[in-house]
Amino acid sequence: MKFKKIFPLFIGILALMTSCTEEATVTLLDEIQVSSSYVSIPVDGGSDAITLTAKDSWTAKKVFIMKNDSVVKDSISWLTLSVTTGAAGETELVFSASSTIDGRYAEVLIKSGDKTQRINIIQGLSKIATATCAEVIAGPDSKTYQVTGVCTSIANTEYGNWYLTDNTGSLYIYGTLDAKGATKNFKSLNLEVGDEVTLQGPKTTYGTTIELVNVTVLKINKSLVKVDSVRNAVLPLEGGEFTTYLTCKGQGVSVEIPEDAKSWLAISSIQSAGTKSVVKFKAAANTGGDRTTKLTFKTTDGSKSYSTETVLNQKGAIIKASIAEFNAAPVSDTQYRLSGIITSIPDATSGKLYMSDFSGETYVYKITDFAKKGLKVGDIITIVGKRAAYNGTPQVAGAVLESSIPVTTATIADVLTKADDTTKYFMITGEITSIANAIYGNLYLKAGDSEIYVYGCYPGYGATGDFRKNLLATKGIKVGDKLTVIGTKSSYNAVPQLANGIYFSHESAQ
Repeated sequence: MKFKKIFPLFIGILALMTSCTEEATVTLLDEIQVSSSYVSIPVDGGSDAITLTAKDSWTAKKVFIMKNDSVVKDSISWLTLSVTTGAAGETELVFSASSTIDGRYAEVLIKSGDKTQRINIIQGLSKIATATCAEVIAGPDSKTYQVTGVCTSIANTEYGNWYLTDNTGSLYIYGTLDAKGATKNFKSLNLEVGDEVTLQGPKTTYGTTIELVNVTVLKINKSLVKVDSVRNAVLPLEGGEFTTYLTCKGQGVSVEIPEDAKSWLAISSIQSAGTKSVVKFKAAANTGGDRTTKLTFKTTDGSKSYSTETVLNQKGAIIKASIAEFNAAPVSDTQYRLSGIITSIPDATSGKLYMSDFSGETYVYKITDFAKKGLKVGDIITIVGKRAAYNGTPQVAGAVLESSIPVTTATIADVLTKADDTTKYFMITGEITSIANAIYGNLYLKAGDSEIYVYGCYPGYGATGDFRKNLLATKGIKVGDKLTVIGTKSSYNAVPQLANGIYFSHESAQ
């Protein structure tokens, strides 16, 4: 691919447009008019100004880069705006910057109502620096770099989001332009894991991730080894054979199995004929949760190494766990089975909710097809999902609903009329009038003129043995408090009662 000096050309065009319309007002939007949509600040430092005319109040925001039309970089410390807000009418907006040894650019978004006017800010000419990944990581944002490395992983094949790695480190590439400079056409480049790539693009930092954004690919050196296909990409719980079919144009194939997979995965054979190789692996039976590993295949031309990768997955046992055990487990692909009560539903459309059992509470990030399940707060559910985390907080990912028990909200008077049934659950609320057994939570609840005996109020769903004890003392629940409890209708000596109560919430008496 030919090297394109896109940015200097862009500057030249803008400069020409500006010189030809120096006295005219650039009117891109009726709501916001600016005297120029291009600002040039001297490389030695200084200022430039435009006149802004708005029909309503407005705000100005410095940005460096946009992702899917959302601002992700708003810390252009080198650029100063004289004002960032204004009322309807005419305002002079001054842009200032100190001197720089290298060219840099930014963008300012001026918003009024639902309209946005973009102002391009350029100081000097941007110089493209040839650098290693480590030098990019240590360098300043906004600078354009040229880097050569190997594609080690591809995250998105539409925008072209992937990882570039050399012997000094790794960079995330967010957005890759095609041969004509267009976006969302990554597949046209035919870039694969293992290929050596030379590219250029501006650096930004998104959170803690250092990125090159909307890069231009200058050269692709195809890897001498690649995976053509695999057989048994997902192995069963019992284990078995996983086969990879390779094309290798280098000097033989070597295989790397990660250290944490060597205890259960081994190479059983390697067969080569011409440029084709077949590598077979033997996986042991899996007694834990789902597991996955990345296999690396390498070759050399005598002076340079090439590599490619594939992923092996193996189904595992589903681990039944309390919520406390789940929260304490490490983030992994292991599948857990959790049962508990829905305590709140922040997002009923996608199934984001909180669930609790006797041991604690956890956040469930989406249940598949939740909107079709008809679930509500108070229902008892059993789900299967992976231990994940967000900002260090445990959560369930990829949750699938296995079963549910509906819980009907009812008055005490209603429950007293129901037939005994250990399969139907009711949620009732009442005032505690007396406590017969504080250890197990045997107590009387009253609402209006109706009263019912609650035989056991336990800390949460799934409590057994000693875990059923001392809820009242732990939570400071006493006579006069309002208690909400879930249980089944039963009788003892023909006297109605709510059996095996599950604590849901309470309000302390004033």
